[in-house]
Amino acid sequence: MKSKVLIIIAIIFFVIVMIILSKYLNNMNNSEISNNQESKLNDGQIEIIEVTSDNFEEEVLNSSKTVVIDFYADWCQPCKVYSPIIEEFAKENENIKIVKVDVDNSEDLAIKYHAISIPTTVIIKDGKEVNRVVGIVSKSDLEQILQTD
Repeated sequence: MKSKVLIIIAIIFFVIVMIILSKYLNNMNNSEISNNQESKLNDGQIEIIEVTSDNFEEEVLNSSKTVVIDFYADWCQPCKVYSPIIEEFAKENENIKIVKVDVDNSEDLAIKYHAISIPTTVIIKDGKEVNRVVGIVSKSDLEQILQTD
């Protein structure tokens, strides 16, 4: 009986340690993101901004430019494939603001904008959604989507 209790206590202790370690590693990842929140792209001055609930209204809804939102997650393989396409698109379209929303860190925004599958790209103009696409699209498809809004 004593050994069963000790085993249960050991399992509980192990689970607690794993939860604490997971939160610690997640916080480290979040601090890296906030330190690199605005990343410059190569030679151009185009910025892709990491948007959260805290700065969404300012960066997206109140933007004077058309905004392209890339809903993504770090673990998502299609998102990793799509990221260079978005970056290249940003370099070639200075008149458009590109932002990224990590669905794991901003679940409320993912829910609000129905980003159920990722990557999801949402186009916002004058604070309102005008178009969206789910999945990976080419640079030329992005340009066509923006022209149809």
